[in-house]
Amino acid sequence: MMAAGPDSPLPDNPHDPGPDAAGVRALQVDSAAAMPLAAGGATIRIGTASWTDPTMTAPGVFYPRGADSAEERLAYYAGVFSIVEVDATYYALPSARVAEAWVARTPPDFTFDVKAHALMTGQPSEPKRLPKDIRTELPAELAARPRIYARDLPEDLRGEIWSRFLAGIEPLARNGQLGSVLLQYPRWFFPTQESRDAILEARERLAGTPFAVELRSETWFNEKNRERTLGFLRDNRIPLVMVDGPQGLRSSVPPLVAVTSPDLALVRFHGRRQETWEASNIPVVERFRYLYSPEELAEWVPRIREAAQDAREMHLLMNNCYANYGSTNARELAAMLEAELSEPAGGSAGDRAATG
Repeated sequence: MMAAGPDSPLPDNPHDPGPDAAGVRALQVDSAAAMPLAAGGATIRIGTASWTDPTMTAPGVFYPRGADSAEERLAYYAGVFSIVEVDATYYALPSARVAEAWVARTPPDFTFDVKAHALMTGQPSEPKRLPKDIRTELPAELAARPRIYARDLPEDLRGEIWSRFLAGIEPLARNGQLGSVLLQYPRWFFPTQESRDAILEARERLAGTPFAVELRSETWFNEKNRERTLGFLRDNRIPLVMVDGPQGLRSSVPPLVAVTSPDLALVRFHGRRQETWEASNIPVVERFRYLYSPEELAEWVPRIREAAQDAREMHLLMNNCYANYGSTNARELAAMLEAELSEPAGGSAGDRAATG
């Protein structure tokens, strides 16, 4: 039996049955997520938004017993899925040395989506998380704050954050394993001209690096702003991150099917746990502690079919990364897509790397 993990499941809740029950479901589907799938005109990659969460690395939950090192875990993960999202880069700038290790531990057709650092998307960061040489350049008043924002930084330090980020992920880009940079904007990032200009500034700073935008305020998609939002993204060929998440809350974003760039369509599955979505002072993983039912996943099969007609690449990422919930749902969705939509993507590993 699998370990139950650090927390007990919610009683009689089918969306939080515990790792043992989720693991049984995972064993009931074929391992279709290990290779990209093809549907419509798109190559579809399916994975999770983490491979290192402590609830996921607990013994026997997702990784086989004995896979205790970072090298062993990533190598195992890359044998199960064809893509992963790197979230650690939101909190700390990436290291080229670490990225080189990721390349060495994964097949050449494995893809990494990388979340942008908090200071790149208008969100706060703790000064102590910045590299020492950048911290020493901070004005004393900023260095003393518990949290800082990019708008408070001198322009040269703002530029340095972007430069360091790009240098840190350069090994992924050089080896054809960088999928996109995820620019996840905060809930207080509203549909104004200033915000649209910030997105265009980000595109300029990324200097040709592929990226996608996740907007987390529902105001971008209300009746007044929806068409303008989608038109802005389409006109600039900027991929919108489509989402599945809790509905009926002030911060809820609708599960739109909207491909705004022919290069990439991306869907992130956050789970639908309403009671913790807007809660404060809880572990982040508790927001996403939700196991989708097969029926909920099946809702996305026709949506993915529709989106696959308009993009060359699709990334489907399970962000419900509590224990093995995300990995189980990723396997289940892959099996549904393989059965109903697609055949495994053809070509050699080198061919697939070229499209990643």
